[in-house]
Amino acid sequence: MFKGQPKGLFALALANTGERFGYYTMLAIFLLYLQAKFGFSEAVAGQFYAIFLAAVYFMPLLGGFLADKAGYGKCVVAGILVMLAGYTALAVPVSGSMSLVMIVTALLLIAVGTGLFKGNLQVMVGNLYDDPRYAAKRDSAFSLFYMAINLGAMFAPSAAKALTNWKLGAAGLSYHPQIPALCHQVLDGRISTENAVYLQGLMDGMPGAADMDFAGFSRYYLDQLCVSYNLGFSVAVISLIVSIAIYFCCRGWFRHADYNSKQAAGNSAEAELSPEETRSRISALLMVFAVVIFFWMAFHQNGSSLTYFARDYTETSVSGVIRGGFNIWILALLAVSVYTLFGIFQSESKKAKLLCGGATGLLWAAALAIYAGFPESMPIQPQEFQQFNPFFVVSLTPVSMAVFSSLASRGKEPSAPRKIGLGMIVAALGYLIMVIASVRLVSPMVLQGSPSPDRVSCGYLIGTYLVLTFAELLLSPMGISFVTKVAPPKYKGLMMGGWFAATAIGNYLSSIPSALWNKVPLWANWSILMGLCLVSALVMFAMLRKLERI
Repeated sequence: MFKGQPKGLFALALANTGERFGYYTMLAIFLLYLQAKFGFSEAVAGQFYAIFLAAVYFMPLLGGFLADKAGYGKCVVAGILVMLAGYTALAVPVSGSMSLVMIVTALLLIAVGTGLFKGNLQVMVGNLYDDPRYAAKRDSAFSLFYMAINLGAMFAPSAAKALTNWKLGAAGLSYHPQIPALCHQVLDGRISTENAVYLQGLMDGMPGAADMDFAGFSRYYLDQLCVSYNLGFSVAVISLIVSIAIYFCCRGWFRHADYNSKQAAGNSAEAELSPEETRSRISALLMVFAVVIFFWMAFHQNGSSLTYFARDYTETSVSGVIRGGFNIWILALLAVSVYTLFGIFQSESKKAKLLCGGATGLLWAAALAIYAGFPESMPIQPQEFQQFNPFFVVSLTPVSMAVFSSLASRGKEPSAPRKIGLGMIVAALGYLIMVIASVRLVSPMVLQGSPSPDRVSCGYLIGTYLVLTFAELLLSPMGISFVTKVAPPKYKGLMMGGWFAATAIGNYLSSIPSALWNKVPLWANWSILMGLCLVSALVMFAMLRKLERI
């Protein structure tokens, strides 16, 4: 799995892990922060979320164009510095009329910085595999690189939760997902008698709310909660500093991969293509980009409509074996144990096999020891569900690599376009789970801001994230690898930017379920996403023969 890979892969992957840890910590609480800070509706907050995600993934198109001219390394360094300025601005608590201006400015800096950093770092990874010694390992390398991205993302929700709980606890408060909306109803003078009784019950359990009236508590709670979210944003500042350190300390491992098409003119691996072949390659990439738009629209519901579902319709506490899934250290131990377990079968010496077996047993024993100390019931927060997707990516990456490696050895590995089509079908199955979970629930359009009387098992959301992860592993790392293989050499940065631009469009369209949140039944929202994934799969398979020929 790791054997035979160039050292530069690990340096670039770790630099990306640090940056992604900060980004996903911010993203885990971003939508919740907007609603707590400004009282935005689900539709308005969803628009902010979608526009920001679209900008983050569209900017690599500009970043790739610049890098094709100026060099990838220069753009990566510039991107880190611009992102650092953006996250710093987001971490500073600001109140009054300038707060929204400051937030928008910070988000713009983060988007521009990500555009300079993200795609160009991945082009450098691809350049490592232009060397004939490593060419056969390109797909596995991007699977490992993608795993490293999700390693950072896996710890992000727990970091955000820990800071939220610490800050609120210091103020004599505790987190409850319904309180921010109820506080804004109080401050706007529109809270119902039923909701007022519900809020009073929550206040009675908090020592920090003693002797406070509704208005005083609402202002105090929202202020403390927003400051806790600012602390979460500061995690991104620290993690970016770590990324900068890794990048510069290990630069010698990948310096040879920092070249563009002009600098590689003498490299036979970067030979100039004919105009006809260049056009055919670009047309193939554009067709794939058009289809994956709808996958990203469906997939990036994790920070919007799926978070709303976790907040409003999913159990607020867990018991039984499933408690282990809400402890990041148990998840980390289990994820590492997957790799040591594979090491038992992949190691060449008996001693190495025994070491991997012993390590696997110790990891499982440590996970059981942590689990044994759990209370009967554990409270959970909406953002915690976002750690399941990266956990599944990290844990299932060696499984997917082993499966595709076995198929490749027999000449039966599916092509990248076929994997993308299969990924769309799997994504549709993920939203089928949400349809089943929502059929009997009272929709938001009926509740009109009141808490849902019914909540479902968190198993529905966890199952959805698992199935969406299978789809993601079929589509995303293979798609990125496909771009680096097919893109004409002088347009590598631009075509990688095109992949992210397609992601950007999908991210913006991800606001549609949020816009419909209070307008259609819950099951209808998930059905729309399921239908779009199935239609996209049909389109992909209709184009399959042409794409595979190109």
